[in-house]
Amino acid sequence: MKAAPFDYHAPTTLEEAVGLLGELGDGAKVLAGGQSLIPMLALRLAFFDHLVDLGRIDSLQAIERVDGSLRVGAAVRQSAIERSADVATAVPLLSLATPLIGHFQIRNRGTLGGSIAHADPAAEYPAVARALDAEMEIASPRGARSVPAEEFFAATFMTDLADDEVLAAVRFPVWEGRCGFAVEELARRHGDFAIAGATVAVELGDGDTVRRCAIGMFGVGSVPERGSAAEEGAAGTAVGDLDPRQLGELATSTLDHIPTDAHGPAEYRRHVAGVMVARAWERAVQEARDARD
Repeated sequence: MKAAPFDYHAPTTLEEAVGLLGELGDGAKVLAGGQSLIPMLALRLAFFDHLVDLGRIDSLQAIERVDGSLRVGAAVRQSAIERSADVATAVPLLSLATPLIGHFQIRNRGTLGGSIAHADPAAEYPAVARALDAEMEIASPRGARSVPAEEFFAATFMTDLADDEVLAAVRFPVWEGRCGFAVEELARRHGDFAIAGATVAVELGDGDTVRRCAIGMFGVGSVPERGSAAEEGAAGTAVGDLDPRQLGELATSTLDHIPTDAHGPAEYRRHVAGVMVARAWERAVQEARDARD
């Protein structure tokens, strides 16, 4: 099939883009990498009178350090993130997640902002943003605002973005010290959406105690989830006294909206998520133990 007719707009500034969205109303849709939107249009599962393409806005394609964070423009291609030495150094979790997204053809077109704004709960980038307490920079005709990841994801394919707003950039905190990072997921084939997965960041202090940690999970709810109970249980404890398997079970113990679908029942996803947390925890801890200030 082919998409229904639409008018195509290619603004060159963020101000022009949000102005168009404000002028055109809910008949307009933002186009980023198009890896989710274009198939939906082609199958006529979605209809829009106007597409506003963000691909020519240079200000949305920058990667830069800002006040202890790495600011990644929403239009930065996933392949650029995969190649970026700055991302690998400042936000390793983002680099580790990127090769798991689809295939290289998808990553050549897909963008950071497109993935996060699409808000697929089985996607890797939203889980990284949620785990690291990233901040979303949002622009609209009314000005700019910032929304923490915890408040940004509302439900499956739903976010805090209004119809006339654009996700301009995402700010990821930069962790310093003896840190380790890991991403684990189970998918039927490489490039498929994960049945369940986990992102883990760990910082160790004296005596290899857990100074702080972050555990994110995806594929186990309508939004990316945090393993808050496991994070609290691990904080201040020597890693040698922690059982990764028990941490995985603790991380998943509070999940109460796990989907059941063709890939398996809810309890199977819960079990898989716990195993992924345990595996990612072991890898992250080993990296942190090997690190030196």
